[in-house]
Amino acid sequence: MPTVRMYLRFSFTERAKMTKRIKYGLLATGGVCVVAAILLYALWQGFIGSHFETEETAYVYVRPEDDAASVRQQLVALGGSNTGFYWRVANWIRPYEPRTGRYAIEPGQSFLVTYLNLQRGHQTPVKLTIPSVRTLERLAGFLSHKLMLDSAATATAFYDSTFAATYGYNTATLPALFIPNTYELYWDASIDTFMRRMQRENKRFWQQDNRQQQAEAIGMTPEEVVTLASIVDEETANIAEKPRVAGLYVNRIQKGIPLQADPTVKFAVGNEALRRIVGEHLKVNSPYNTYIYKGLPPGPIRIPTVAGIDAVLHYEHHNYLYMCAKEDFSGFHNFAASFAEHKQNARKYQRALNARGIK
Repeated sequence: MPTVRMYLRFSFTERAKMTKRIKYGLLATGGVCVVAAILLYALWQGFIGSHFETEETAYVYVRPEDDAASVRQQLVALGGSNTGFYWRVANWIRPYEPRTGRYAIEPGQSFLVTYLNLQRGHQTPVKLTIPSVRTLERLAGFLSHKLMLDSAATATAFYDSTFAATYGYNTATLPALFIPNTYELYWDASIDTFMRRMQRENKRFWQQDNRQQQAEAIGMTPEEVVTLASIVDEETANIAEKPRVAGLYVNRIQKGIPLQADPTVKFAVGNEALRRIVGEHLKVNSPYNTYIYKGLPPGPIRIPTVAGIDAVLHYEHHNYLYMCAKEDFSGFHNFAASFAEHKQNARKYQRALNARGIK
């Protein structure tokens, strides 16, 4: 570029031409800067502005086998074709390296926030409510739909004695570990991370409301309380009736009378759908058959509800030793202190079964 002294050496005409060229050059440069600024502003607005116009929260799931391309496809499906363009720009500035997890996209969320969450591994926790299910296989299946866990591998672990012993249980008592409350966990939590969390929650549960002391007061361990609660839950779905049912079984335990709980027979037979328990079922030689073996079975026959657990801890004090489903199929029971009274109740229920053709 010519200096001022050099510029003055040129003639007037030459200086005019030179001034014109500089002017046009400055205008062109300014125009390019303006266009660039507009494009950068538009691009930036695309990054930080409302991008994902979903009606409700959507989720991107990044699994171990996912790569950048598969994650990009999930975003494009949620944000439209221009999402691919923004992805290419962001990936050029800062290449994406997949990190497993479940990532939330809120309605109106910007692309920049989404990309940075994925890049940094900022997951959204899963609200996981442990279900009150009858088998650990069902729990494994449930977990596989909520977390990045394989149902078959999880079920295999649950029935592995070494695995159960790691957490202070055996394969029969392991269901007592799981308290059916709601917890927050990351979707990609490993089975060990999940189990350690359940250990902490179990300990917290028994420390709450003096449950540990209450269990000791009635002469039971937490595992025994849960085992009895699982029977109570199978006997009645009526919360108000649970303490009475629990009291009945406590009476039997204290008197050395077999529990004779039909739900344990169903568990021993392996058929929870049985509507009617008959003689052949009562002869099944299993430690879970409480018609043959006194006391509690080796472990819970299901993951009980919190209501069931608390019903055992606060069981109703009475003199009942027998119970039979009411003949109106209401789900309630007739209770009796004597076998003679119980036989009368049982006959009414049997007649009702026969009338309905239930075998």
